[in-house]
Amino acid sequence: MSEWWTYSLSDFLLFSPRTYYRLFELYNAEIWPAQIVSLALGAVILGLLRRRWTGQGRLVAAILAGCWLWVAWAFHWQRYATINWAAAYFAGAFAAQGLLLFWTGVVRNGLGFASASSVAHRIGVGVVLFALTAQPLLGPLVGREWMQVEIFGVAPDPTVLATLGILLATARRVRWELLVVPLLWCATSGAIAWTMGSPDALLMPLAALAIPIIAGTRKPR
Repeated sequence: MSEWWTYSLSDFLLFSPRTYYRLFELYNAEIWPAQIVSLALGAVILGLLRRRWTGQGRLVAAILAGCWLWVAWAFHWQRYATINWAAAYFAGAFAAQGLLLFWTGVVRNGLGFASASSVAHRIGVGVVLFALTAQPLLGPLVGREWMQVEIFGVAPDPTVLATLGILLATARRVRWELLVVPLLWCATSGAIAWTMGSPDALLMPLAALAIPIIAGTRKPR
């Protein structure tokens, strides 16, 4: 029997890259046209981030919570778990994040946003815009089929990245409790992508490093 230090990350991968990307292809086909709805909701969030009004934070949090709960059930629990036993735990983590977003942002109204002129707000909006528009294009650019793209609101990576951008744009104290699951997912997703040899493997880990640093150095309003 080999010693534990002789193993690499690839030895623990339970599926091939082809199987993983095929999962997204089948998933996208099965849930269509949910992607249109989720992108529309993302556009609503962008619009809400640009204008300040009383119910802004609650509505953004409600949309985000719904997206996290959808990904927990429809992607992790229903599909990803068929090729990766750990997906059941991912589903639990995403569901917990969705409920926490609902409690913090909707029930307690804890997601007030900074002025549109602040640096953190602008960076946060830029991250959300990237997650909605550019991140889905990365797959085809690195060789994946168009039907295998990952879309905000229905796939984990762009949903997590958009969430980090939204939390960065908040005006009140940094909600570190809302960052735990997204940051852990960034590390997990990066490790899986790196093991599969994906050219964009560093995207999510870099976001996990950059967003907390920016959030920790800004001044709450």
